[in-house]
Amino acid sequence: MRRKERQVTDKKRLEQIIEACHCIRVGFFSEGQVYIVPVNFGYVFEDEKYTFYFHSAKEGRKMELIKSNPTVGFEMDTGYELKMAASACGHTAYFQSIVGQGKVSIVENTGEKRKGLQAVMKHETGRSEWEFQEKMLDAVCVWKLEVIKLTGKENI
Repeated sequence: MRRKERQVTDKKRLEQIIEACHCIRVGFFSEGQVYIVPVNFGYVFEDEKYTFYFHSAKEGRKMELIKSNPTVGFEMDTGYELKMAASACGHTAYFQSIVGQGKVSIVENTGEKRKGLQAVMKHETGRSEWEFQEKMLDAVCVWKLEVIKLTGKENI
């Protein structure tokens, strides 16, 4: 990272930034092209690593890309505010962001599907312990991103 003074390495601060974000952009690469998808998410931090969970339809371009190339990049950000200055080069922005790389896969196990959906609902609503009927679990696709590398940055 070029601006080391902006790097966030403290785990508690990284967690605060992730909590403040409500959209993660996942970048897939296939056949020489990048396809970026903004999605809402939930996450767990276990054994010193992050796993992000998502839900979607069972078919479509995203599902094809997950199956064809599981290596992805991701980005999330929050707190953007432009700080004005008298000269163009004096402008700056306040922000917090997370970028990283990981591997995506479709969650097949019913127990992990529940865990992933609980994580999504907790992150989006702040509430835990949702009920998911078997019919709903069968109808939805849950996929996950297991983080290989994650970097935080902020200017506040």
